[in-house]
Amino acid sequence: MHVRRGRQDAVHHLQPRGGESAHQDLRLGLVRENIMDEISKRTFLAAGLAATLPLGANAAEPGRKLGYAILGLGYYATKIIMPRFAECEHSKLVALVSGTPDKLKTFGEQYGIPESHRYSYETFDKIIDNPDVDIVYIITPNSLHRTFTERAAKAGKHVMCEKPMANTVADCEAMIAACKKAGRKLMIGYRSRFQAHNIEAIKLIRDGVLGPVRTVVADHGFTIGDPKQWRLNKALSGGGSLMDIGIYSLNAARYLTGEEPVAVNAVESTDRSDIRFKEVEDVISFQLKFPSGATANCYSAYSANFNRYRVTGPKGFVDCEPATSYEGQSMRARFGGQNGPREPAPQAKNQFSAQLDHLSECILTGREPIVSGEEGLKDLRVIEAIYRAAREGRTVKL
Repeated sequence: MHVRRGRQDAVHHLQPRGGESAHQDLRLGLVRENIMDEISKRTFLAAGLAATLPLGANAAEPGRKLGYAILGLGYYATKIIMPRFAECEHSKLVALVSGTPDKLKTFGEQYGIPESHRYSYETFDKIIDNPDVDIVYIITPNSLHRTFTERAAKAGKHVMCEKPMANTVADCEAMIAACKKAGRKLMIGYRSRFQAHNIEAIKLIRDGVLGPVRTVVADHGFTIGDPKQWRLNKALSGGGSLMDIGIYSLNAARYLTGEEPVAVNAVESTDRSDIRFKEVEDVISFQLKFPSGATANCYSAYSANFNRYRVTGPKGFVDCEPATSYEGQSMRARFGGQNGPREPAPQAKNQFSAQLDHLSECILTGREPIVSGEEGLKDLRVIEAIYRAAREGRTVKL
């Protein structure tokens, strides 16, 4: 089963980002009043929302579920993410944002979201007045991630943003700065970090059962279809397979080694006569070198189907295939006399509900997400180096 985010929500009629009204600016400037005496009273934070207590939630409310607004009602949002709120302990769906009125009506009715909590892209900034919304989960084409992160942070909301974090390093840095200025948390939707087999692979490697990691092989690809979809529009996607499915290979290489690459090589192979690839790449293979001497050989494609990784060391290997799919992961390992299939300990939550609850728990406890905005920025820095290495035909040092 291939992995891809079906973020097909309409982006038509999207207006340029506008300023806030005087009333909204006043709300942003209100000082939090008598929080110890009136713990349930919802207020906005002073000093540009720079305080560390989360808006509308604090450590004295351990049983409260934080409210998510889902922004972008495509396949991944409506078929994969939204049904998972039923399994969450600390999160609930309270609002919807879409550029398509019919979707707002259909899914609003399905999930019992009142019309007052349904927003278009043009009216999104009014979410500042909705105390039920603590977090905005952005599931749109990549090029829209920055503007909606900035707008959500300005409205005093924490942000979950799909991967890749944005089209450029500069956009990632701006998103991080906006959330820091507002005192809001920013988390990137790296769901595989919350999936049992991936958690088990990381644990085994960190426990040293393989010895020092020497090589990682990570391959991710699927056969892309409709040539008119946004993923094949460079302005919306920022690139081709590397910016979509290839990020799983890159991120896996980083979290499996626990290191950041210091050098990159890459080769692109794209049939430009194929109408799907007029603007973006199809196949790109890349090699990463890490400070320990470990290497990763990675593959990304829009014209082949695979989803796997293997980590090897002097004492054995860990192999996952499929590795980062929505479901059906399978693991094999060889180390310490063990050889064959390996099942991780059962998880109380699936990767999707665990991801949603992780951000809520971080907000309630004041911790930083394990996949913060800085994690997304690190991937984009390497992605830019991969594209440069492929374009210039040389090793790029990081």
